[in-house]
Amino acid sequence: MSCYSGTIGPRILNSVFAVAVLGGLAGSGGMRAANPPQQEITVAAAANLMDVGQAIGSAFEAQTKIHPIFSFASTAQLTSQIENSAPFDVFLAADALHVDKLAREHLLVPGSEAVYATGALALWVPPGSKARITKLADLTASDVRVIALANPKLAPYGQAAVETLQHLGLWDQVKNKIVYAANISMAREFGSSKNADAVFTAYSLVLKEAGKVIPIDGRLHAPIVQKLGIVARSHQLKDARAFTRFVLGPSGRAILARYGYKIH
Repeated sequence: MSCYSGTIGPRILNSVFAVAVLGGLAGSGGMRAANPPQQEITVAAAANLMDVGQAIGSAFEAQTKIHPIFSFASTAQLTSQIENSAPFDVFLAADALHVDKLAREHLLVPGSEAVYATGALALWVPPGSKARITKLADLTASDVRVIALANPKLAPYGQAAVETLQHLGLWDQVKNKIVYAANISMAREFGSSKNADAVFTAYSLVLKEAGKVIPIDGRLHAPIVQKLGIVARSHQLKDARAFTRFVLGPSGRAILARYGYKIH
């Protein structure tokens, strides 16, 4: 469902990844059901939630008959869209900083902000990669040519990857191998297309992928505390509240935990 423009040359993927995905229709190619329910809400969701969002959307719709439509992009991009009056009802961010910023700007319903999970970072070595990687220090080896990660200026998981490499004293040795993607899901796509030997991405996006997944010790970077909030301009406040209650409740928490998120 994703697309990107650009090549390895500029060392950055500049594409915007704000793709509408219908909750509960994983594998449908993004097409609506023949008879969609009348009630719908639109959820702006950080790209690391692309897989778990499908599961949450399906379970929420089954329970409430409210149809969530997800728009995935980097947290910074979604924040900018909300500031520019994008018609979202709920915001699921990949950090707390951007949600708090929107709250200060009075763009969220007062008191609707809440931490829903702490994310986990992982290094993914895609199937077919010729690089011999068993630990992070192996990224300095000559057989590792390209390392993909989300632009740290836009995506908290990208920032966490940079912090990890700096913490381990590896940054100066690998920085010339880095290719930046617009968001964390696009970084995964770079690995899937065999244009990267290793990818820093959300653990939730690769825990079921083929290849090698190396979980990153959370002590190597600042915690990826993820918050949500209800957009103040929403015309579906009742349904938006129902959705956030679901995410924060037992069913939503169980789904998030199943995808590798830490639940408080």
